[in-house]
Amino acid sequence: MKAIYAHFAGALGLTFALAACIPPSPEPSPAPERTPAAQEPVPQISLPAAGPDPVYANWMDAPRTPGDWSYNDFGFGTQAFYSDESSMRFVMQCLVEDPASRTKRIAIGRPGNFPETTQFRIKTETAERAFTARPFSFGPTSGAAVFLNANDPVFDAMALTKGGFAVETPGLPTLYLPAWAEVTRVIEDCR
Repeated sequence: MKAIYAHFAGALGLTFALAACIPPSPEPSPAPERTPAAQEPVPQISLPAAGPDPVYANWMDAPRTPGDWSYNDFGFGTQAFYSDESSMRFVMQCLVEDPASRTKRIAIGRPGNFPETTQFRIKTETAERAFTARPFSFGPTSGAAVFLNANDPVFDAMALTKGGFAVETPGLPTLYLPAWAEVTRVIEDCR
């Protein structure tokens, strides 16, 4: 074992000895003095004004809406909601309407202040459907929601779409949401 330490100490000493033989780098030469040239006018750049949602040739090319999906099991139903650091943007919740018949519906909704009714348009790779949403209120949160049978084909289209789906609502920015596992989980919990 002592031979290993001797070899290690010798290698370490040799390393320091070689490092001592390397000459220091020369001082950098001073930069040549710059003579002022005639000042050229600085081009003015104008930024476009904020306007409506950008339009994409194919909505599937739009960047994902900032945020992440979260999943909750409340015991009486499961919920997936899409939110960023500041606010919830979209929610899907499995609801048992009649425990005796085990009738289940899935509510899809957006928070916000809505008139009596509003339209949701869900776009997927294989389907596009419009729904009439009605106002809802749950505690401090209000918004609009659509209540659909859990076996509605739009849920299969949302879960199996390539990459994600879009939710269009008049007066609000379009949501481009990823079809992550939380979406499928709520759908399957409700079936």
